[in-house]
Amino acid sequence: MAQAIEIHAEGSHGPGPSHDPAEGGLAGLLCSLGAIGRALQEKFDPQGFLKEFSSHIQRVLPHDRLMIAYLEDEGRTFTVFAEYAAVGPLLHEGHYTVSFDPGGRYSPEEWALQPVFAGEVMLLKDLQADPRVAGGEPVAVRALKAGVRSRVGVPLASGGRTIGALLAASFTPEVYTDGHVATARQVADLIGPLIENIVLLHQERRRRRRLEVLAGLSRVFAASLNVKDIFDRLAEAVRPVLDFDVMATGLFGPDGRYLELLGRVSDDPSRTVPTRLPLDEFSIAPMVEAGEIVLHRDVQVQLDPTRPGDRLIIEGGSRSYLVVPLRFGELVGGALVFGKRKPNWFDQADVEIATGIAGQVVLAVEHHRLAEEQRRLAVAEEQARKLKQRLASLRDELGQRYDFHQILGRSAALREVLARAERVAPTETTVLLTGESGTGKELVARAIHYASPRAEGPFLAINCAALPETLLESELFGHEKGAFTGADRQKAGRFELAAGGTLFLDEVGELSPAVQAKLLRVVQEREFERVGGRATLRADVRIITATNRDLEQTVAAGQFREDLYYRLDVFTVHLPPLRDRGDDVLLLAEHFVRELGPQFGRGNAGLSREAREALLAHAWPGNIRELQNAVERALIMTDGGLITAAQLGITSRAARPARDGRAHPEVSSTPDSLPELEKRMVLDALAKTKGNKSRAAKLLGLTRFQLYTRLKRYALDT
Repeated sequence: MAQAIEIHAEGSHGPGPSHDPAEGGLAGLLCSLGAIGRALQEKFDPQGFLKEFSSHIQRVLPHDRLMIAYLEDEGRTFTVFAEYAAVGPLLHEGHYTVSFDPGGRYSPEEWALQPVFAGEVMLLKDLQADPRVAGGEPVAVRALKAGVRSRVGVPLASGGRTIGALLAASFTPEVYTDGHVATARQVADLIGPLIENIVLLHQERRRRRRLEVLAGLSRVFAASLNVKDIFDRLAEAVRPVLDFDVMATGLFGPDGRYLELLGRVSDDPSRTVPTRLPLDEFSIAPMVEAGEIVLHRDVQVQLDPTRPGDRLIIEGGSRSYLVVPLRFGELVGGALVFGKRKPNWFDQADVEIATGIAGQVVLAVEHHRLAEEQRRLAVAEEQARKLKQRLASLRDELGQRYDFHQILGRSAALREVLARAERVAPTETTVLLTGESGTGKELVARAIHYASPRAEGPFLAINCAALPETLLESELFGHEKGAFTGADRQKAGRFELAAGGTLFLDEVGELSPAVQAKLLRVVQEREFERVGGRATLRADVRIITATNRDLEQTVAAGQFREDLYYRLDVFTVHLPPLRDRGDDVLLLAEHFVRELGPQFGRGNAGLSREAREALLAHAWPGNIRELQNAVERALIMTDGGLITAAQLGITSRAARPARDGRAHPEVSSTPDSLPELEKRMVLDALAKTKGNKSRAAKLLGLTRFQLYTRLKRYALDT
């Protein structure tokens, strides 16, 4: 029969005369249960619990020491539920079951109790004669030195399973018989369920105390929504209910390949670990990712040291390891880890507590994410608000800039035209702007747009004469990928991009017949297809067109579709040429001087009387564009002060009749470059003053030194 050793203190005495185990019978056993019941009425004391119980079973089971062992951790360890010693000190303080101290657990091998926990009985009649003493086995030798001579032990059962052991020891040899074994079994069968219920009661009380502590963790999380900031405080609050040497938590990275640490607390601060841990280096990663709780009682046995992650845990000194997944709804997004340097430290009760802690960590992370999202939204909303304000401000500026009243000119001809354009602006009517090149048709088109209900939408302009037919068609209507060579992606055309706004088609008279046909459909049906596409798209745009040609003559010549012409010519606005606007030329010239002067360092420039007369006398075949160029040339030529007529580089020209019967100025050739123009102006001034350099310099608006510099530059000083 298997035997085991129970160690007792020296100086204990024998139980006295032996008694018949059957003597006292059922009455003694019932009295023993009553003694246990009375012991429960007071605060549970594992050292005093068996005192009265011992006296009642002494007659049927003589003993000097009595102990009840309780199996834990699924039979891997045991603790002492209660012990009694008639003489000598108690031996198991710090190893009691109801202390729930993982460090107080014994291993069955440590006390040679495996056979009893396996369901066998132990009957040791004389330890002195035990061969293990002669073999020097430590447990047997220590027991003998403590005075133990005989011992009996039986399994303690409840619900059909072994929950521990009842052990009695005597300092006298040859005390126990098979009858005592039977009696011990009867006692164990009676008290087994009661012992288990007592343990379960204390486990539940402990569970509730631990859960109350967990409820208090909310105060820690209230300090900050960022787990990183409060993790050290969290660890200290957790330690009283779940002791550890290492506690860490982390979240899976966006790609799910890494665990990014949020916080880590260790009893060895000198040992650091990477903040990003590759999951594929840990053997436990698949279980955690699947939402399983990992409870390793000894990582040195259960982990794989060939894997870098497992080796990191083992080399860190941990023996017990508990990993709880962080669940965010149905998804696992991280892990909470506890480590202890002793094996068999964590149990199923710890799993429940760790799961509760993990739930609060998840809640804190979600609150932090929500707060971060709200912060980002607040920042985005603030940026959007500022952008909206800026956009509104820019729209106001654009609306003011392109307002009809901001268009320079006081002549009756211009004001009459602008009043006509302003009348049509609030409508959706297609507008045709006519007039010579450079008269400001695009400026009027923008004014119409910003005075219309579509002012919030885009204004897009395209010059129909600037692109070849194939490119123009793609620009207007867009194209599909592969529609033609080089079309490597889909492209939206101007009709799509201008949705909700206005599309300005300048030089519409230059459109090819094919593009005219497509434009007719857009104007008429408000539908089109991209080049190379089949899907029909809607054109939500207002169309404003412009031309410097006589479209009626173009239609008569068969160069422009008549039906398209009538679709475009719903409302015509004809802009007058600059030569018909009287003093507006001076108003515009002064505006260009003020606008362009600072760019050339001529902020104080102005127009001389001779320059004004020259401006009024010129026919301006290039209209406003020519005027701007003339002012720009003059600003380059002048060194400051008043601009002279010569610096403008213009001469009065007579108007010539055009083919259409209207007068058009004749365009004369101009110098090819600014140096040639400047040289010609110097020669003209010398000719007019008959070689008088002082008068010539005054005429040019130069000092004598500046004139001599130019004479030398152009080899005119000889």
